[in-house]
Amino acid sequence: MKKIISSLLGAFLLTFMPNLSWAQEPAPAGAGAQVADGSYKLGPADKVRIIVFNEETLSGEFSVNDSGSLSLPLIGEVPAVGRVASEVVKDIEARLADGYLREPHVSLDVLTYRPFYILGEVTKPGTYPYSNGLTAMNAVATAEGYTYRANKRKVMIKRAGESEEHVYPLTPDLKIYPGDTVRVVERYF
Repeated sequence: MKKIISSLLGAFLLTFMPNLSWAQEPAPAGAGAQVADGSYKLGPADKVRIIVFNEETLSGEFSVNDSGSLSLPLIGEVPAVGRVASEVVKDIEARLADGYLREPHVSLDVLTYRPFYILGEVTKPGTYPYSNGLTAMNAVATAEGYTYRANKRKVMIKRAGESEEHVYPLTPDLKIYPGDTVRVVERYF
């Protein structure tokens, strides 16, 4: 009986709400914001620490600006948005080797990720700082919990870089990534 109701509900949603998609994976293809495995792509408002070995004056903390680049001493603007740290490091090393340093060695660490956004049926919707391993339930807790009207079974998430939000079942392991917009919807009953 439960399977019949579930399939009828799925058919109803696909027929009358075609723009909504039920995602089974925490991060759909193209989410672009994988933090733990080194494939995290930089975006505006990310703060990074760049260390140029034996060059304290070239090292420091920098933020990805609105134009999508890092403004660095000597070499100027280095494109960063949509690139992983290793790509940016190679670019910086190549620019420094072009007339400034002999065999430069550079490291880049992300200090602060861009924030995530939460709205809808939470006590304090708004912008909050991202922390590694953030889940949807942690995001709700950061926004001081649900309102009495909140649907505690599903959540809408618009991943950074995507144009549409997707419906996700609210599970303890549903990951939130930097730049995501989380919307807690209202329940009907």
